[in-house]
Amino acid sequence: MSKTSLKYLTAYAPEVRSQIQTLIDNHQLKALLLDKYPTTHDIRTSKALYDYTMAIKDSALRKSPPLSKVIYDDKIHVIKDALGLHTYISRVQGKKLKAKSEIRISTLFKRVPDAFLKMIVVHELAHLKEKEHNKAFYQLCQHMEPNYHQLEFDLRLYLTQIEIDGAIYT
Repeated sequence: MSKTSLKYLTAYAPEVRSQIQTLIDNHQLKALLLDKYPTTHDIRTSKALYDYTMAIKDSALRKSPPLSKVIYDDKIHVIKDALGLHTYISRVQGKKLKAKSEIRISTLFKRVPDAFLKMIVVHELAHLKEKEHNKAFYQLCQHMEPNYHQLEFDLRLYLTQIEIDGAIYT
């Protein structure tokens, strides 16, 4: 069988990539993901996503800057960009410069397990306090979601499976 691109897993050890390739070759990756994550979340609108994000923010990052917007964005393509984007928008209002924070998450994640959506939201919320992907950033992610690293790995498996067969959850 031909090798599948494991571009979402390039940072992992060759042994791990080899194990994943074996799962793919044996058509077992999809079943593994469905067994571990059998259902999707029900957060389908940007309003519901905003409420979901604010609940996580209010429980874990009470003293962080406010968010002005959290939306699903169909212009974000996971292949080219990221899973989500955190942006700062500065506007002049009178004599003051106002900064607003926004989180945009790819519409691809409207139909994924809740654990994956939470991982993405946690990642973007962590950027409110830590701009760079450094040790403090990942510690903050783990503070908000103790299983963060496993979820990130599983999400990378999910993205790999999507490339092979298309969406798992419809």
